[in-house]
Amino acid sequence: MKPVIQSHFANVNGVRLHYLAAGSGDPVVLLHGYAQTSHMWRPLIPQLAATHTVIAVDLRGAGQSSTPAAGYTKVEMAQDIHALVRKLGYERIRIAGHDIGLMVAYACAAQYPNEVERIALLDAFLPGIGKWRDVWLMRDLWHFHFYGKTPLALVKGRERIYFEHFWNDFAANPKHSVSERDRRIYAKAYARPGGMRAGFEYFRAFEKDAEDFARLAQKPLAMPMLVLTGEKASGDFLIQQGRLVAKKVEGVVVRGSGHWLIDEAPGQVIPKLVEFLGN
Repeated sequence: MKPVIQSHFANVNGVRLHYLAAGSGDPVVLLHGYAQTSHMWRPLIPQLAATHTVIAVDLRGAGQSSTPAAGYTKVEMAQDIHALVRKLGYERIRIAGHDIGLMVAYACAAQYPNEVERIALLDAFLPGIGKWRDVWLMRDLWHFHFYGKTPLALVKGRERIYFEHFWNDFAANPKHSVSERDRRIYAKAYARPGGMRAGFEYFRAFEKDAEDFARLAQKPLAMPMLVLTGEKASGDFLIQQGRLVAKKVEGVVVRGSGHWLIDEAPGQVIPKLVEFLGN
C-alpha cells in the first residue's frame, strides 16, 4: 500500500513552517533547494516512507512556509529545522538537502552533531569551504547579488521567466529537466507575497554563511556523509568540499545529469538515497 503524503504546518523558532510527512519509524528530513519546494521530494518520499517517517520541509521563505524579513543565514535556517524536529518529538534524524537545502542540512549536522545520524548533500556547494569562491564566481555571479528593490520590481509577474534560466541552463538537457507541471507549481509558490524577496535573501546571506561554515568546519563531522553531484553541474567539487568537513564521505558523480538530480536522473539518484538514508 502506497504511503499517504500529508501536508502539515508548525510554528517554531518564530516562523510558520509547512512540511510534507509520510510513513512511520525513525525520521528522515528532506530539504529542497532554490527554485523548488518540498514538492521536489515527492518521487522519493513513498520509497523512504516504507520504512521511515519522512519529513520534507518548505524552508523559511519558500513554498507555503512564512516569509519573515530576516533569518536567512543557513545556521538560522538549520535552527528552524532543529526546532521542528524537536516539536515533532524526535531526538535523532537522518537528513538530506539539495542546493540551498544542502547548506541548511550541513549547518544542522554541524550545530547538532549528536542528533544527526547520516547526511546526504545533493549538488551545489558549501560557502566558506575550500576554494568555494572559484565555483561561486565561475558563472551567474549576477544572480548572487540580485536582490533589493530593483530586482524585485524586474521579476514581479515574470517569476517563471526568471526561473527558466536555472531550470534550463543548470540542466544537462533542458528537455529532461524540471517538468512543465512542476515548473508551474514552483513559479506560483515563489510568486506569492514575499516569496521572491525571501529567495533572494538566501543568496544575500552567503558571505555570513561562509564565515559560519569556516568556523563550523574546524570540527569535522563524524557521521556518514553521502555526496551526490551532477556530472554536468558541480562535478566532483562538492565531493571535495565534503571531505574537508566530514570524516566518512562517499561521493558519487551522477552520470549525464545536471543540477536537478531528482528530476534529471531519478533512476540513479532515488535508489542511492533510499540505500543510504534507509540503511
